Amino acid sequence: MMTTTLAAWMTTLRHQLHAHPELALQEVATTALIKQTLTELNIRLVDYPGETGVVAEIGHGAPIIALRADIDALPIQEDNELSFRSTIPGRMHACGHDFHTAALLGGARLLKVHEADLNGTVRLIFQPAEEGHRGAKMMIDNGVLAGVRAIAGFHNMPNLPVGTLAMKFGPLMASNDNFDVTILGQAPMQRCPKQVMIPS
Repeated sequence: MMTTTLAAWMTTLRHQLHAHPELALQEVATTALIKQTLTELNIRLVDYPGETGVVAEIGHGAPIIALRADIDALPIQEDNELSFRSTIPGRMHACGHDFHTAALLGGARLLKVHEADLNGTVRLIFQPAEEGHRGAKMMIDNGVLAGVRAIAGFHNMPNLPVGTLAMKFGPLMASNDNFDVTILGQAPMQRCPKQVMIPS
């Protein structure tokens, strides 16, 4: 059984993730680390066809309640002197997904200790490609919400005091929509220069 305190264990995981950020649908090493950590915790992995992303379960039977965290980084250069700063130029965990992943792994460790007390199943969903709005649909299309009665997704909110938890039903946090604009037009006709007669 692990003897490291939960906080120290989660911090180590978060620093490791932060130092090795991977962009959307490229989270191969991140996926491997999550699977390795869950396996060390003796938490069963659920078959998931995607190359990146992880699904696991604790407990048995119904109801199934899901917890979801995102795992991808952003194409941003990290410019600081942190000991665990990004080791990959042009990539960093600027949105906190390293924290989200470590937090869900910490929750998994706690839930595993109390697995015998669970009345149902907790499904852990580590979603790739949150940035770009592709990962959630991919995972849903691959059936990760099958049988799920409720799901809680979470995100850090730096404007809340440390130790504060905010919850609500339905959407929470800002979102943006992407769209393409096609402009159809006609180029102006070019005028031919006037012919100039030069007297002889």
